Amino acid sequence: MAKRAYSSLPPVAARTARWRSALSVFARASHAIFRIAVALLFLQHGLQKTFGLLGGVRGQPGATAPLASLMGAGMLELVGGFLLLVGFLTRPVAFVLAGEMVIAFFLAHFPRGGWPLQNGGELPLLYAAVFLFLAGNGAGPASVDAALRPRSVTTSPPVGPSLRPRAEVRRSGW
Repeated sequence: MAKRAYSSLPPVAARTARWRSALSVFARASHAIFRIAVALLFLQHGLQKTFGLLGGVRGQPGATAPLASLMGAGMLELVGGFLLLVGFLTRPVAFVLAGEMVIAFFLAHFPRGGWPLQNGGELPLLYAAVFLFLAGNGAGPASVDAALRPRSVTTSPPVGPSLRPRAEVRRSGW
């Protein structure tokens, strides 16, 4: 039986570096796609509550949410969804929207039963988790935040205390 020569394969480190490079490009693109998709889905809730679009509220076409809900949740969902869509002020907006979704869960869903599957509260809790991710990780590429972020200039790393040359010990002439 003839032996196979594996010398034509690149070393493991080179293959790993290529995979990491490809995955990092995918990670950046998927971050932007994730933010935009979530914003478009969330924006629909704001359009529904504020303008009665997309089927209206409670299944009545053209019906808008009650005034209290319209001014609070409807405007947050409309404006916040748009800001997330373009990626402007993503971290603070996402943090506020995560809080809104937790409040929505406890006000509208929790009284109908403790478990999200029982009370229909999976969507607000899922949105809250997604918004916390965006609050922690920012808008990613393809956003206004990324365009406004100053480009970092590469500088040499600071010299740590262990890398500084030691001062010579001065000895007295005695």
